[in-house]
Amino acid sequence: MNRARTNSRHRNDRFGTAAARRSDAPRRSSQGGGRPQGGNRRPVPQQGEFALPKTITPALPPVDAFAELDLPEPVLAALGHEGVTVPFPIQAATLPNSLAGRDVLGRGRTGSGKTLAFGLAMLARTAGRRAEPRQPLALVLVPTRELAQQVTDALTPYARALRLRMATVVGGMSIGRQAGALRGGAEVVVATPGRLKDLIERGDCRLNEVSITVLDEADQMADMGFMPQVTALLDQVQEGGQRMLFSATLDRNVDLLVRRYLSDPVVHSVDPSSATVTTMEHHVLHVHDADKQRTTTEIAARDGRVIMFLDTKHAVDKLVKHLLKSGVRAAGLHGGKSQPQRTRTLAQFKDGQVTALVATNVAARGIHVDNLDLVVNVDPPTDPKDYLHRGGRTARAGESGSVVTLVTPDQRRSMSRLMTQAAINPRITQVRSGEAELSRITGAQEPSGVPVVIATPVAAAPRPRRGGNSSSRSSSSRSSSSRSSRSSSGAAASSSSASASSSSSSSGGSRSAAASSSRGGRGRSGGQGRTGQGRSAAFGPAA
Repeated sequence: MNRARTNSRHRNDRFGTAAARRSDAPRRSSQGGGRPQGGNRRPVPQQGEFALPKTITPALPPVDAFAELDLPEPVLAALGHEGVTVPFPIQAATLPNSLAGRDVLGRGRTGSGKTLAFGLAMLARTAGRRAEPRQPLALVLVPTRELAQQVTDALTPYARALRLRMATVVGGMSIGRQAGALRGGAEVVVATPGRLKDLIERGDCRLNEVSITVLDEADQMADMGFMPQVTALLDQVQEGGQRMLFSATLDRNVDLLVRRYLSDPVVHSVDPSSATVTTMEHHVLHVHDADKQRTTTEIAARDGRVIMFLDTKHAVDKLVKHLLKSGVRAAGLHGGKSQPQRTRTLAQFKDGQVTALVATNVAARGIHVDNLDLVVNVDPPTDPKDYLHRGGRTARAGESGSVVTLVTPDQRRSMSRLMTQAAINPRITQVRSGEAELSRITGAQEPSGVPVVIATPVAAAPRPRRGGNSSSRSSSSRSSSSRSSRSSSGAAASSSSASASSSSSSSGGSRSAAASSSRGGRGRSGGQGRTGQGRSAAFGPAA
């Protein structure tokens, strides 16, 4: 692979048609939050995963403890403070090599600890360097704003320990504030491809100093049609820099990235992408069409939290309305909600104001909620990967959980085929609402029937500017004030390590400690994957 030729060939057409022609990925959906929904759902792919590349240079052996790694002392202290004592397999296997500067290809199911697997090495190798304005030193590309915030939250304690500044660059939030954080200087940027592209085109960011690049959930970026943007961004980072690619599944679109951008990578696969988690139970519940809504309602009324997946935004809103009338504390999450609304909805789910989170696939990746033991596919997925990532919201980090799929008679054949493709052997049960068997499997119970009201999440009102009503100012005065405000907020966002994105999870630490106390050492280390060891779900200014 000739990196120099690759970079020079496409340097002048960073985001143009050349990149688009190179990719056989589908076009990006008009909905920024995920794949098309409803009748345009992606069909089950016919091609399997590609063969993993062979490593030419032998990999360093795995370690048994973080103390065996060449990590800076502040990072080791932060790991101890966070209660992280035992590395997960993907961390133990890849960190010795990534700390040595090797390219890494890591595959592991969601919740397997991928975030610290790449994050600790990236931060340790960036420590001691200082970024110039608009020129980050390390880049993490993720497919969604939700995952961006989860990655940021997970890495913030360690970035802070090393006095590294982080910026989260995602759509749906103020681009001016994000540009301000980059102008103030940020060593590490966690970004979605579209927003980073916008900032580069505005002149607010350059990638020529990026020496470490991470692609997290690369398969989803390909599925969402981001491949042209991803390759265009990768063509702008330093030639010969370190690249790490982590994903739960490795399909043919990801093969393009591996062949083109990874050089003699260390390959580690925690488990096959279709493998089941030993602590996860899979149930297929055969229901009658006329009884499906009642069955869904009783499951939602259970004691304890549940995430329920449906195909469309309309279906989500309709079910939430029905559940609220039935006495279930429910809320919806989908791409039609603003990012502040989505952030606050997840905060309500995290703190117990909401017990039934009804969502489209926008919640299928990048969300970690402690002690979530049930995921329900009200509408069965049509893609094994979607099933994998929906179910990945439970049984994370050594915890146990169940994935339940409601299947009507006309869906049985397709669901059986999907389970075969996913190499899952579920327990199949015929159920009706009100039956003891339904309650045994899901905890379903009769709802109270007393309507409930959940406060609608709204964005906080902007603070009034000093000096009176801005509408009375001249346009030049407003422009000057706006620039000053953006500059000020940007400076504030980047004045301390990782401050550009940590505010949305300011209350996560104390709850994290409480969560960790209920889990033993190994289980505690498992919380590392997405939210910094047990930090709960709220994802803030991301994607």
